[in-house]
Amino acid sequence: MRTYIVLLGPPGVGKGTQAELIAKTTGLPHISSGDLFRENIKDATELGTQAQSFMNKGELVPDDLTIAMIRNRLSQPDCSQGALLDGFPRTTVQAEALEKLLAEFGGKVNFVPYITASESTLVERLSGRWTCKAQGHIFHEKYNPPKKPGVCDVDGSELYQRDDDKAETVTRRIQVYFKQTAPLIAYYRERGSLSEIDGARPIEKVTADLLAVLGK
Repeated sequence: MRTYIVLLGPPGVGKGTQAELIAKTTGLPHISSGDLFRENIKDATELGTQAQSFMNKGELVPDDLTIAMIRNRLSQPDCSQGALLDGFPRTTVQAEALEKLLAEFGGKVNFVPYITASESTLVERLSGRWTCKAQGHIFHEKYNPPKKPGVCDVDGSELYQRDDDKAETVTRRIQVYFKQTAPLIAYYRERGSLSEIDGARPIEKVTADLLAVLGK
């Protein structure tokens, strides 16, 4: 019996951290669609080359190409018991395509944990990030502040805020996420596989809830 988990959550909710913890606990491979794209492009696979041609033109990579990459990855031996999908699907069309694909492997989406937090919490988490100019060490003005404001603890270089960490950019990213994924949330809720988890709490409490949902 294969187990397939689709992990959902907006930027800044700690989805990446939780995905790693779930993968470690369940033994299921963590498949991030972003990583999958980067690997295929870096290795110059046929699918990666095709994806790159769309990206070079500033176009979205077609769903059938993304699904083909996911199919290839799920065919690997480490996915014989299932997988944890992160970053895919993003739309109901992709969710329907995933259902057909998983049926080929004799499985289906079993669990859809949806980690949530208020927009203000997400903006605070993301817009408080500062990066050092020398080696990219990351600090947070609230959760991991540098000993001396504006200076990296590790190498003494100046800290700066990346454009995509600025409050207005972060707010826009979060709003786009909620707008785009609202139909997907409804899709999985209707199928009874969605479980909402409060991501505003400490990491270990979120992990405990996630594992309870997964029956571990």
